[in-house]
Amino acid sequence: MTSDITNDEESSDRQSFRASCDQIREFASNALIAAGTQVEASRSVANALTETSMRGVDSHGIRLLLHYIKVVQGGRINPGPKLAFTQTGPSTGIVDGDNGFGHHASYFAIDRAVAIAEKSGIGAVSVINSSHFGAAGSYVLRAANKGYVGLGFCNSDAFVLAHDGIHSFHGTNPIAFAAPVPGKEPYLLDMATSVVPWNRVQDYLMEGLPLPPDVTVDSSGEPTIDAAQSAALLPLGGMLYGHKGAGLASMIEVLCAIMTGSPYCSSLPAMKGPDFSTPRHMGHFFLAIDYRRFVSPPTYEAGMHAYLHDLRSQPSKPGRNVMAPGDREWLVLEERQRLGIPVMRQLRMELDHLADHLNIQRIHYDE
Repeated sequence: MTSDITNDEESSDRQSFRASCDQIREFASNALIAAGTQVEASRSVANALTETSMRGVDSHGIRLLLHYIKVVQGGRINPGPKLAFTQTGPSTGIVDGDNGFGHHASYFAIDRAVAIAEKSGIGAVSVINSSHFGAAGSYVLRAANKGYVGLGFCNSDAFVLAHDGIHSFHGTNPIAFAAPVPGKEPYLLDMATSVVPWNRVQDYLMEGLPLPPDVTVDSSGEPTIDAAQSAALLPLGGMLYGHKGAGLASMIEVLCAIMTGSPYCSSLPAMKGPDFSTPRHMGHFFLAIDYRRFVSPPTYEAGMHAYLHDLRSQPSKPGRNVMAPGDREWLVLEERQRLGIPVMRQLRMELDHLADHLNIQRIHYDE
């Protein structure tokens, strides 16, 4: 895996303003509360959005607050959910999200999975009656920071072209995997099973930039680099090898829809307007694993450190570095802890308007 801190998603030279993590988190929480969301759920969403922005995954960060305000005010999201957990076996359980925010239900579910893994070695918890949960990495990191391996999955709207098809069918269906690295930040893989997430296309559209090739197709199923003409994303692997991404997406439909009794991709109520009132009844699936049940802690620690050192030491292209999954996120996190979260000019205007509309304090930017 090769990357650097200034790829096309995370480059900050196009950003106009910066605000601290605390400013962004407080604003998001206050906005959700002002829109009618209960305090605990508001804090869960605000934490997920802020942490995601801090890791540089801007497509799933604070920019999504505007959409979340619309859906909670429109009635799609239950603003005061009563989360319920049912343990169905020694290592399994189900969380009913009560049609609230997916972030709230997912933090709750991964915590239950970890609690089960403490006793049984593995905890598998599904979520039903949920909604969009943002970046999947937020929840598996919760497990890793408690010393457990975490996996998280979610299906989503039909944004992604069926391989060799003409129209979208699967969702971006993310896979997230995190593992503790003693003394270091966790190993973190957080990826869509499409070439890019749909929100990345919206970022390009907002900035008026052409898309990279082999990312989206138009309404006739032909490749396009025009974000405004994009009708579907390509599955991971692109036009030629998209059967791989499509296969992974299909696996996630089984875990998150079929095994939870929830709607699968193409039968989900559409996330994009104008209907902001119909609950989506989405499913998620989480695993927490106690690695100590399989290997001694000293052996695990030595193996993890040796593997990651060897990976990062591989020869790289000029101006690039071979990085382990999560390395780029931790570099961006360190930068944004110092400099703040970048907010594009258009997004700042929209957040300021939201603050005035909800009668809450605007974000204070470091200018």
